[in-house]
This record gives sequence, structure tokens and C-alpha cells, in this order.
Amino acid sequence: MTFTYVPPVPAEQIRQLPTRNVALLLLEHLASGGDLQQYGGTMGGARQAFHDEPDVDVLLARLSDAWSWLEAHALLSRVHGQSENFRRLSREGRELAKDPQGIARFEARQRLSGALHPALEGTVRTNYDLGDFETACFAAMKAVEVAVRDAAGLDNSLVGVKLMRAAFLPAQNGKVGGALTDEGAEGGEQDAASALFAGAMGVYKNPASHRTVDFEDPIEAAEIIQFADLLLRRVERARRRQN
Repeated sequence: MTFTYVPPVPAEQIRQLPTRNVALLLLEHLASGGDLQQYGGTMGGARQAFHDEPDVDVLLARLSDAWSWLEAHALLSRVHGQSENFRRLSREGRELAKDPQGIARFEARQRLSGALHPALEGTVRTNYDLGDFETACFAAMKAVEVAVRDAAGLDNSLVGVKLMRAAFLPAQNGKVGGALTDEGAEGGEQDAASALFAGAMGVYKNPASHRTVDFEDPIEAAEIIQFADLLLRRVERARRRQN
């Protein structure tokens, strides 16, 4: 009896696609093959499937890279009680294999995998992980608002765009600028900093304060949180200038 080996990923796609894409195709293949997976078995089957290809060693090396990518991103996990050769699809791996659109959620979580400003850890990250992107983004911009008010020593009556304009008021015609204005920067940069913070409030905080905002894209939500992280770090720099 002659066995026909089906490659886990077509050779042409392995040649052309980046490692991430090959890994996601490999994940789909592994998900169709049961709970336990073996690296050696997968690579051995691939070698048989590619035996007529002129660059079989290159194909196997790229497929091995893809396997390593899955492990590095916790989509494949070791199996307790089994030899080191065995792997299983993690919960995230199974979810991703079932829902190809889940790659957006996966990549969004990767963007927030590093440490955030302390003001964003806790409520913001927790709500994001729960899928409540609207609350997470609003809380992130609220954290910026609170930090600016505290650093600038301004009254609670000032909120949103007005608060940012007051804190980052450009120094003009010999007049002293806002408490957080970098008076060592030229006028255009001071205007830009004021617009940056005011725009963040106007676009990402104020609308959520007055109506329901539908944040469907997890990557966009992650980037709003990263934007808040950047603004908070600029506030920290402004605070150091004060000192």
C-alpha cells in the first residue's frame, strides 16, 4: 500500500509567505489532527510530502520556524505527563483555529503584552482583556486627564479639551505658557503639543462621555490605549521639567 502524504502547508505558500502566516496555516492543519501533536511526526510527514521538491530542506526549515512561532506565542503548549516531543493546542490556539478573524484579537493582545504606564494597569487592562473596549479606552483617556490636571495643578472644573488647552497653553508675546508647556520648544512645537492633547480628549474621551461609542476593532482599541500610554509619559516629562 502506498501512502500519500499531504503537506501541513503547501510548499508554494511556505516559500512566499512570512513566518507568521505560515504558522497560522500550520495551526489550522494541527487543529484538524486531534488533541496531541508531535513535532517529529509533523516534520517527518512534511519531509515525505515534499520529497519531490528541489528545496526540501529549506521548506522544512521554514516549517520548523513556523512551529517555533506558535510555541513562542503560546498557541502550542507542552503536554503534562507526556514526553517533550508532544504538544497540544492551547486555549488561544484552539480559539484562533476555529475563528480566523480572531487573529485581530490575538495581535491586539500582543500589542499590549508589554508593561503600560502604571495608571493604565488594572482597570484599563482588565476591561480590555474582558473585551469591553469602550470602557478600557475611556478609562485610558480619563487617566490622561487626571494626570494632566494633577501635574498642572488646575481646578477640577476644567475637563477635557479645555483642560488640555490650559495646561499646554503656548507661551506667546512674552506671556508665560501653561504649567506643562515646554517653553524651551519653539512656538510651533508648543502649538502642536497643545493640539495633540486636546485632540486626544476631543476624539477619544469626550464622545464616550456623552454617548455609546462602538469599538469593534480590538487593534484600534489597543492603539488608543498605547496612545494614552504615550501621552502619560509626556506628562511625566513635563512634570520633570517643572522640577
